[in-house]
Amino acid sequence: MNEGNSRRNFIKLSALSGLGLGLTSSVPSMASEIFKRESGAALFVPGGKPDIPFVPRRVASWWNSIEDLQWNQKAIRDKVKRRAEGFAKAKIDTAMNYGFHIRFDFANYFGQLNEYFAAVKEELHKYDIKFIEHYSCNHVERPRGKEEFDKLHRNQRHHTLLFHDEQAAKYAQYEGHLFQEICEVDIFDGGRGYARQYQMEAFCHNNPGFLDMHKKYLQRLVREVNFDGYEIDDMCDYVGLRACGCKFCRERFKRDYGHDIPPTTDKSFWGDTTKPMLLWGNYENPVFRDWIKMKDDVIADHVKTCKDIIEDKPMLTCCSSTGPITLNAISLNLERIADTLDFYMLENVGTNIRSVNWLEKDAEALQQKDIAEKRGFAPAMALSYTIYKDGGYMGWALARFWGVANWASTFHQRLSEDPIDAMELEDMIMEVNNWEVKHSDLNHYKSQDFVEARLVYNYYCRMNGWRDTDGREQWDKVKAWSKHLAETNVGYRFVRYRELADEKMLSSEKTPLILDSVACLSDAQYNAIEKYLAKGGTAWLALPFGTHDDKGFKRSVPLSEKLFRKKYRNLQIVETATNAQPIDKLIAEGKFKPAIKQVAGDVGWCVRARRYGDKMVLHFLNSKMKANPHPTVKDISGQPVITTIESTIQNNNLVFEIDRARLQLPALSLCSPELKDTVRTVDITTSGKKQLVKVNLSGMRIYAVAQ
Repeated sequence: MNEGNSRRNFIKLSALSGLGLGLTSSVPSMASEIFKRESGAALFVPGGKPDIPFVPRRVASWWNSIEDLQWNQKAIRDKVKRRAEGFAKAKIDTAMNYGFHIRFDFANYFGQLNEYFAAVKEELHKYDIKFIEHYSCNHVERPRGKEEFDKLHRNQRHHTLLFHDEQAAKYAQYEGHLFQEICEVDIFDGGRGYARQYQMEAFCHNNPGFLDMHKKYLQRLVREVNFDGYEIDDMCDYVGLRACGCKFCRERFKRDYGHDIPPTTDKSFWGDTTKPMLLWGNYENPVFRDWIKMKDDVIADHVKTCKDIIEDKPMLTCCSSTGPITLNAISLNLERIADTLDFYMLENVGTNIRSVNWLEKDAEALQQKDIAEKRGFAPAMALSYTIYKDGGYMGWALARFWGVANWASTFHQRLSEDPIDAMELEDMIMEVNNWEVKHSDLNHYKSQDFVEARLVYNYYCRMNGWRDTDGREQWDKVKAWSKHLAETNVGYRFVRYRELADEKMLSSEKTPLILDSVACLSDAQYNAIEKYLAKGGTAWLALPFGTHDDKGFKRSVPLSEKLFRKKYRNLQIVETATNAQPIDKLIAEGKFKPAIKQVAGDVGWCVRARRYGDKMVLHFLNSKMKANPHPTVKDISGQPVITTIESTIQNNNLVFEIDRARLQLPALSLCSPELKDTVRTVDITTSGKKQLVKVNLSGMRIYAVAQ
């Protein structure tokens, strides 16, 4: 579904300011208690409080290799002891199991694997390190032909590869369930569902045989190992829209939504299937929209079954993205399953030179952080992959800047061969972790972000496939706002679909609400927004707004017309962020005054303020880094991996003007892993309602903190 949103329309609507629709003459007032929210703001969602027996802070992958199947040979026992000791020296508090990933490929070896896992857990517990399980539950590696076989061994070595050949695969089973009989069914060719990007056949989340098999395996895992937590991947469908056409999915679609799966020739449902699969589907067709929802329902039920088995142990699942429409095609929907999870992770995938462009990930990070918070302040972590030290340091810095736990992971085995100078993960992360413990041991879990604006992302726009006439979706608008806000040092947070329907929560803060291209809008959301505005709340609105309802049906009259008739004083019309930088215009015209304004030095160091108890802290992260490429080592996309990182910023003597009415800074000192034990004084002078803050970041490339 598309909707017009031209620059001409924007100019026309700006003229409506005379009707009271915008161009407010005064800056909206913001409470000095900008960090505080009403108790209801936690929004404990259905599913009850999350299970949080511990809170990870410094996490690392516990890599397994094929030789570990030979447990309990002395060499393997010695390696476990040595690595656990190394993790302790690196100040790691949580180890994430990694390897033996496509778990049912190892069904013949579950006994010895569980003994090995139990021994690892016991050794880690000697150092008070938690051990979280991590595996893919619904796949088996089944490369089709030599080309796929070779591709698998080039790109997926980190899974620890040991799979059945074509003949043995016919008889592969666990607990009496033949794998080939519980696979998804390809709707287009009738074969077993195949995830070509990973060379895997996929089990159907809706197949009773698979659910019984996974249930029995998970019960055994709990009984024989009893991990401290469980990351169960892949709660999605990598086969995508080609599946699933099994009788169970057909029956469920008919039962729950009243539809049959249309034939593959029906373009009114499938759209243009000559395009890449992620772009299939006609969102104008409500039957297709129901199909997307049903596929998500199936996975949500599976997640709930798993949580019932592990009971009070924390559960999480992999998630590298939450916003774009294309995720609908693979049923990767964190918001749909969030009510059941206890921990949340952003898979900040990247080892290549593009990874320094971290602003592209800021929206994903803060959105998942909000999902965790609205689950009842559940822990969140960011997983960053690296090959060399600077990549690991950058991942650590990103987690600090975002205010979440850092999950450090090497990724050598994702390369076709390991670099000869590859380091063990615990050695790579040891220096920065120990620096943190010694110099800046901040507990992000108990911190509060400084928030000046609230960025609305509405789940309904994604689920209903809304795009404007330029093909842009609401997530594109949100990402553009996120980048602009970070670059101008405006602290922001997300408002998502449930909170958007809660007038009490919207009115609990006085920060502006950013509503860019919220085309799909429920009646409850509209009513909450209207009540918020009626109480004097501020909103920056870019059309379209409310052209469709929450189920994707087009309204006869857009809700924007109804809203405009109210002539709310603090409703500001702005241009969409994919066509302009509205935050710059708002600042230039005096309609918004950020609490942190850079007045000297080169731009590029982004600042994020956060309160830790009664302490105010400023985090600095370089947005203009340059990655030096490895001359020969490349990732699977063909991009060189990062060796070292430089800064392209020249003048690092920065001066900031702080609005004391909203943000008062105490005496601060500047430190960074790049300064080691050296501490620099931050020069702060007060003049009337302003503080002038001088920070010397010379010699620093990636990160610093003023505390």
